[in-house]
Amino acid sequence: MTNQNLILSAVFIPLCLAFALPFIGKLRQNARNVFALLLALAAFACSTALLPAVLKGDIINVFKALQLGFNFSFIADPLAVFMAIVSSFISAVIILYSFGYISHYKNQNEYYLMVVLFLGAMMGLVFSANLIFLYIFWEITAITSWRLIGFFREKQHVLRADKAFMVTVFGALLMLVGFIRLGQEMGSYDLFVIKDAISIHPVSNVTIALILAGIFSKSATLPFQTWLPDAGVAPSPVTALLHAAVLVKIGVYVFARIFVATIPLTQFWHAAVPMAAGISALVAAGAALVETDLKRIIAYSTISQIGFIFLGLSMGSELGFAGGLLYILMHGLAKAGLFLCAGIVEQNTRTKDITKLGGLITAMPVTAISFLFCAFSVMGIPPFGGFFAKYMVIAATLGGRHFIIAAIFIIGAFLTILYLFRAFNMVFLGQVKTSAPGEKEPVMVFSVALLAVLSLAGGIFIRYPNEIAQLSCAGLPGIFK
Repeated sequence: MTNQNLILSAVFIPLCLAFALPFIGKLRQNARNVFALLLALAAFACSTALLPAVLKGDIINVFKALQLGFNFSFIADPLAVFMAIVSSFISAVIILYSFGYISHYKNQNEYYLMVVLFLGAMMGLVFSANLIFLYIFWEITAITSWRLIGFFREKQHVLRADKAFMVTVFGALLMLVGFIRLGQEMGSYDLFVIKDAISIHPVSNVTIALILAGIFSKSATLPFQTWLPDAGVAPSPVTALLHAAVLVKIGVYVFARIFVATIPLTQFWHAAVPMAAGISALVAAGAALVETDLKRIIAYSTISQIGFIFLGLSMGSELGFAGGLLYILMHGLAKAGLFLCAGIVEQNTRTKDITKLGGLITAMPVTAISFLFCAFSVMGIPPFGGFFAKYMVIAATLGGRHFIIAAIFIIGAFLTILYLFRAFNMVFLGQVKTSAPGEKEPVMVFSVALLAVLSLAGGIFIRYPNEIAQLSCAGLPGIFK
């Protein structure tokens, strides 16, 4: 299979074949589940197969000229392939976990359809090299996440799904206006053309602000952050998918693709973006410190950690950019693990209130250790993968002499340790406050254990993902030499 066909397969296998899942589910549920997993693994395999070519320095392009500048254009470079591998792998683990979690709920056919369709849209967005197609895939993720957040169909759940949809779509419309302005200013919607024209036609601050509004809304960054904790009413595999692995990473990926790989930001934006991310990180960390709902604590943590990713990507240095990419990987593994552990706790105890939990390590030892390992990575405790990503981001900030911003994020890192240890202590240690039948679903326990081990292995074998992250920095106009 050619590299061009690998790109198309990574996108359109899950995007198109997802619609077969409800029909298969009508015949046999186990077959539907396995087929959904195979679709995710196919996207992962195709993305991984592109790795040797991009590691050699090749940039693979699929292009078909269409009308009005809506050219069908996909690109596979180290940045796109890195993001595709991370998203598809973690999505596959979440689908595997869903075999146990979703098995006794209604609407399973729609669930698997939306999860796989979401993954296909993510693959399309990651490889898109045309702003209009990027926006189309962006909006498909909004529709699928809206249905997934409101999965249980209770009134309050539907309202919160509607809230997430309205906030992210409002931001997306602002971003679309920014894309249109950018296309008019550059004479094209193709990122290749825009990158070449940027030295002749500078981008206006209004255009940048509109695009950033869409990015911040999807990434739940202040002032668009409130939808993400409310989305915790969704099933735990959905919150893992949305909060950790894929959805909120869309914003940081598009930031990297547009404002580092295509359009270099001015010094004003290199200061404004980290400051906005730092304030968002501190506010979210403070909220996590007083929250009592386990999934909302983890959700606030996501908002806080997204700030670190924005910090690294916006520093304008190779160290910061590579650290930001590694943060996407390490945070995705660890935060997905935390949400999936919370799902096991919730299903076994019927509560998410940490004040009503305690002593669960005896009934759920694997879940407890997995939660602790994933928390260590998010905290940035060596030798877990999150330590190296966080270190690189902070070091790049200090190296750029952004001392106030660095101080803000160091405080945020300290608060991360406090609220995650508080959650672990109140849920798994101390006096037993509620009965729990134990870890009944082996596939769910295996999934969280796998993510916990990978969070540790990501640090021990950091050189391998770091090589891809370093290669992604080559030739980017947003990296200062």
